[in-house]
Amino acid sequence: MGLLRIMMPPKFMLMAVLAFGVAMLFIENQIQKLEDSRAKLERNMARHEVREVEQRQTRDSLLDLPAMAEIEDLVIIYNRVPKTASTSFTNIAYDLCGKNRFHVLHINTTKNNPVMSLQDQMRFVRNVTSWQEMKPGFYHGHIAYLDFTKFGVKGKPVYINIVRDPIERLVSYYYFLRFGDDYRPGLRRRKQGDKKTFDECVSSGGSDCAPEKLWLQIPFFCGHNSECWNVGSMWALEQAKYNLVNVYLLVGVTEELEDFIMMLEAALPRFFKGATDLYRTGKKSHLRKTSEKKPPTKVSISKLQKSNIWKMENEFFEFALEQFQFVRAHSVREKDGELYLLAQNFFYEKIYPKGN
Repeated sequence: MGLLRIMMPPKFMLMAVLAFGVAMLFIENQIQKLEDSRAKLERNMARHEVREVEQRQTRDSLLDLPAMAEIEDLVIIYNRVPKTASTSFTNIAYDLCGKNRFHVLHINTTKNNPVMSLQDQMRFVRNVTSWQEMKPGFYHGHIAYLDFTKFGVKGKPVYINIVRDPIERLVSYYYFLRFGDDYRPGLRRRKQGDKKTFDECVSSGGSDCAPEKLWLQIPFFCGHNSECWNVGSMWALEQAKYNLVNVYLLVGVTEELEDFIMMLEAALPRFFKGATDLYRTGKKSHLRKTSEKKPPTKVSISKLQKSNIWKMENEFFEFALEQFQFVRAHSVREKDGELYLLAQNFFYEKIYPKGN
């Protein structure tokens, strides 16, 4: 090689080096193409294998329909918190139930008491799990979370819910009790005739706007344990957070209701197929609006925010909002001001044993 280097003119040496470099780049490029082709072939083979598995499952389903039976047996419980856009959302379920072939049932408790007696808890659990004629079913009502596992039943419902900024929720409820809404404008409300504004109530220390009235979303998620309804209980706050993350499929926020509906349609199309378009274009989308509602002043808001109860309820709301936004970030993308659901982002491969 040393002799060749001496004998070869510099010009030819340069050309040889360049030729060698081009040849190496070409070889590397071909290797990369082969690697890409191999990966593409593996993906296609995996998809082919998945289709074969799905076809076998389809053939098997003609005999016993296990997957279909499971979805047809599904029950959703929406233990709706008052004044969180729950009626607007529930109206969508009522509008879709005929077309999508599921049942909607309102849980109407005496005096709107969110806590059931032990015997009613047992009756309700048995109804939900064994009432086959009402499946698939969507149950909704102002009731606290109920843990089905401790009743010894096999099936468990899917829980969903919506939360709202605690002060905004309280203000809405305050005026609702006095002026009602545009859903049933002729219905006489419990506090009808009381013209005192929310600000006047806060200023005078009224009971209907007291910080204790903020304590509602935490116990609704905490459940039927006595400590859940102990106002200001840290245990209740932590239990509500635990249930939100570990029990509820999805918890939306009133301020971002359309996103909540869009994600439900993607996750549970058996119930919510067409829900997003209905919410955007339907006449009932924003049907229920509290009448005569006046936004509170900064003074009233500041007074409520000094209470530990607000701090706890707001902590729970912020926790729910963060969780919802995390789920949304992994489910949708925004383009030109519109939200789009992400396509399926996983597939199966290397499926063994091979099908016949």
